[in-house]
Amino acid sequence: MLINCASYKNGKKVADLDPESIDYHLKRTNEFIWVASLDPTLDEVNQMRNTFDLHPLAVEDALNGHQRPKIEEYGRSLFAVIQILTLKQEIEVGELDIFVGEDYVYSVRNRSNVGFLGVRERCEQEPDLLKQGPGFVMYALIDAVVDRYFPIVDHLETELEEIEDKLFEPNLTQENIERLFELKKKVMFVKHAVTPLMEAVGKFSGGRVPPVCVNSMEYFRDLYDHLSRINSIIEGMREAIATAIQVSLSQIALDQNNVQKRLAAWAAIFAVATAFAGIWGMNFEQMPELKWSYGYPLAVGFIVISCLFLFWRFRRAGWL
Repeated sequence: MLINCASYKNGKKVADLDPESIDYHLKRTNEFIWVASLDPTLDEVNQMRNTFDLHPLAVEDALNGHQRPKIEEYGRSLFAVIQILTLKQEIEVGELDIFVGEDYVYSVRNRSNVGFLGVRERCEQEPDLLKQGPGFVMYALIDAVVDRYFPIVDHLETELEEIEDKLFEPNLTQENIERLFELKKKVMFVKHAVTPLMEAVGKFSGGRVPPVCVNSMEYFRDLYDHLSRINSIIEGMREAIATAIQVSLSQIALDQNNVQKRLAAWAAIFAVATAFAGIWGMNFEQMPELKWSYGYPLAVGFIVISCLFLFWRFRRAGWL
């Protein structure tokens, strides 16, 4: 579905276009076309492919979807893949594919309801920046996606802090581990979206800059800083989650050790009682105190006193 199509010259909108009139405006000097579509059909993509002479490999990636974030150069054009993250109960992953040339920007949004009309409006309100051309539009679209990563990361940090506050509460160890693994999965979604994109954007400031982005180099450096900051936060969270999981597992082992000590203590107490009862319970003809009237209460009392002594010793040692 075509969302918007307009032509721009010297930072100002010239006109809203329909697909059939794009060819006419492409022939005009110092003018570029910005087309945005949502979940386009094969025919719609092929139409834009013929209009803008898009590279077949880039079109194939856009049609297949589920691509790793990247920015690839095809001659004098660029193709970017950015993952759109939406946090609900789980993190939902959409995709924004951007085709950029000297006189066009074609963005394709798949599997996401996140709109980008606000990006177009902000660009149109800043003609001094928009006159930089398609390269700045590409930056603005990527920056809008990256800005939506920050609230997600903040939410994940808050969730991690809540789990850490309950880390040593009794009877919550299993629940905490389950929440930590769910949080780890969410963090990995963000990492898979951020790290490859950071590497791709970093090439703009550390290597040869594609001609279409030469006028917007400083903005891509700023974008790289944002991605680096998010990546650092994610790495810190991964380490914190790993530590929290280890602490929880250690706590489980400690609890099991305490249970084993209690069982061993009670087993020792009952073993003493069983040993004495076994000795005095043997049916031999000749046994000391066998026919003594105080033999039974004395034996029971001795067993009770022995068990109480062991109980006191284990209690003092912290086993009971």
